[in-house]
Amino acid sequence: QVQLVESGGGSVQAGGSLRLSCEVSGSSYSRDRLGWFRQAPGKEREGVASISWYGTALYLDSVKGRFTISKDNAKATLYLQMNTLKPEDTAMYYCAADQRRWWPSLSSAEYNYWGQGTQVTVSS
Repeated sequence: QVQLVESGGGSVQAGGSLRLSCEVSGSSYSRDRLGWFRQAPGKEREGVASISWYGTALYLDSVKGRFTISKDNAKATLYLQMNTLKPEDTAMYYCAADQRRWWPSLSSAEYNYWGQGTQVTVSS
């Protein structure tokens, strides 16, 4: 059973930075494609960033140039470095894993394992 545990969320002012982490266990981690998603109250869950097992990344347009997804295969940990945060980035952030496909994707329907989420709040 694959388990994902997020950490690193918190409250920051606009313009600040946070780094989210997601520890992955119970899977062939190095071959999974991984993603970060977010969901604000009253809104649909949206894909923020995804990374393939070989390292190709894909980003939501509104976070390009501000967010960076990366992973450490030795630690089986996924990261999301978030810089120049904006109030509209406020949401619950989730990491997700998929073992069935290898290319990056921002579609939540294509992921079959999810973490419990970590809250990010950005104040103006």
